[in-house]
Amino acid sequence: MKLIECPRDAMQGLTDFIPTATKIDYLNALLRVGFDTLDFGSFVSPKAIPQLRDTAEVLAGLDLSATQTKLLAIVANLRGAETAASYPEIKYLGFPLSVSETFQRRNTNQSTPEALADVAAMHELCERNGKVLVVYLSMGFGNPYGDAWSPEIVTDFTQQLAAMGVRVVALSDTVGASTAATITPLFSALIPAFPGIEFGAHLHTTPSTWHEKVAAAYQAGCRRFDGALGGYGGCPMAADELTGNMATENLLDFAAQAGVELGLNLEALGEASALNHAIFR
Repeated sequence: MKLIECPRDAMQGLTDFIPTATKIDYLNALLRVGFDTLDFGSFVSPKAIPQLRDTAEVLAGLDLSATQTKLLAIVANLRGAETAASYPEIKYLGFPLSVSETFQRRNTNQSTPEALADVAAMHELCERNGKVLVVYLSMGFGNPYGDAWSPEIVTDFTQQLAAMGVRVVALSDTVGASTAATITPLFSALIPAFPGIEFGAHLHTTPSTWHEKVAAAYQAGCRRFDGALGGYGGCPMAADELTGNMATENLLDFAAQAGVELGLNLEALGEASALNHAIFR
């Protein structure tokens, strides 16, 4: 079971700017915990996401000397991908490809065909630079816009990604629309159908529904989960009222119940949690 910690997702919708030094301290604490991957920042327009306008400065302050955690940066277009790919410290580039045309335009100002063309170019860019592209299938469990959604549509998107050679695809809830009844059949169908792809679950949730969502994905074969300490965050491009990220604490509880040993540094986790409370409360 891989845990991807997503402080970028937690921070991006906050109105008050978090000082760069505070971000660096928090991310360095998270790096000491031992998560598989840290979704630490994004190379997008500072007008779109002003909170993360200092991602390059934050990256320069990270201590990667004693961690196995890999860095992931979100990008919204090919120019951002080229910037992210220029940093040797970054392993993964993440791009939100939406199953909903409406949300694709809201999130990256692109049509679906334009976004797919960018994905192909980003994948080639990553291959040339020793990076790995992670495609987040946003609105992967439905959308609030009335755009067409079905398991077959999600499968068609995945087929196109597989044809490009994309190796990591995270089904993303975005607005908390998923239920066990939608999560289970999607992962159960996709995982055996595309053995060359590692599937992840980026689930947004309410406190009362987290367990059934994680259990549905895990029992269907998913082993890659995104979370954020405290369950903070949500996509500011999706709605005015944000549905929080899957709380990392809940993922840790689930792993313990399932008998999965994650090998995390619990002392460092406590330090990171204290910093989290100071930032978000």
